Order: sequence, then C-alpha cells, then structure tokens
Amino acid sequence: MSIWDERYAGEDYHFGTEPNAFLTTQQARLKPGMSCLAVADGEGRNGVWLAQRGLHVLSVDSSPVALEKAQRLAEHKGMTLQFELADLMQWEWGKDRFDVVAAIFIQFAPPGMREQMFASIKRCLKPGGLLLLQGYTPRQLEFKTGGPSQAENLYTEAMLREIFADMEILHLCEHDDVIREGVGHSGMSALIDLVARKN
Repeated sequence: MSIWDERYAGEDYHFGTEPNAFLTTQQARLKPGMSCLAVADGEGRNGVWLAQRGLHVLSVDSSPVALEKAQRLAEHKGMTLQFELADLMQWEWGKDRFDVVAAIFIQFAPPGMREQMFASIKRCLKPGGLLLLQGYTPRQLEFKTGGPSQAENLYTEAMLREIFADMEILHLCEHDDVIREGVGHSGMSALIDLVARKN
C-alpha cells in the first residue's frame, strides 16, 4: 500500500469534500462544455466541483483508494466525470487535449519530476487553454499546516514566472491565508496562485 493509499484510507476525506478556495475564485473563467484535466485529484473534491460547473472532467490520481472515494463523492453529488488511475510520470497526457488543467497542490513532485510534469501540462493544453495552479511557498515549512516537508518541492514566484514564461501569465500571487481542507491542509498557509494561458 502506498503512502497515498494509507493517507486516503478510512471514511473521512483527508482534504475534505469542498473545492479548493483558489479554484472557486476562478469560476468566471470556466465555461460549461470545456474539457478539463484535474491532476492528482485525490478524493475528487476539485474534479467534482469542476463537473458541477458543467465542465467535462478527467480526474486522474495514482491512488486507487482515492479514486474509489472520488467516485463515491461524484455519485453523492449526482455528477458524472471520468476517472483514471495514472502514474503521472508514465501516463499519456496527450497534446492540445484540454481547455483547462487544474493543478492544486501537486507538490509531491521533486524538481526533475516537476519539470517533466509541467512540460506535460503545457503540451496537453489546447492553444488558449488555462492552467489553474495553487501550491505552497518555502515559508510553508514554518507554518507546518500541510504540504511537503522538502523545501525543493515548493514554489516561488520567480520559479513559476520562469517555468511558464512561454505562457501568458494572467495572475501570479504569493499570499498567506488560512485554509481549511480536511485534516490535510488546515490553518495559516504560505500560498502561491498562478493562472496562465497557453499561447
């Protein structure tokens, strides 16, 4: 059993069932009928919310335990979305495939893996497609309210600006906020938000 399977075991939803707060602030950018990839979507809180907005959602995760709970959440909310078990390093992301990619707290990836994942995200977006990304900055190591304990997995504004320099950056902001996402993310947090459009 993987660390993620263990984390998602049990009846409770580790990160809760409500969508990520930053994601909900981007609702005006989302239109019914858009195709959307929810990366490492865990127990489905964000994928299900996106489906509720009328998007055609593919929710991918590496944990079968999480996917089973995500399917249960979707059924409970009366939503239909696609689920796929995926090792994101081996998975076929595709090219010009999605209108939106939601990448919320995908910081399990160390630098080499992160670069590969970000390149795949760019490739799978259609021209004009949107990346909605939230993560933690290195100051999160002081707050200890969620996220990885490895500093190299965290994001800075300069890093994201450089990595996504080939996209149109519509919004990029570091901020401290209290978040309440189950037991997994709870309390004052050092966050960074990115909205970028593929040229």
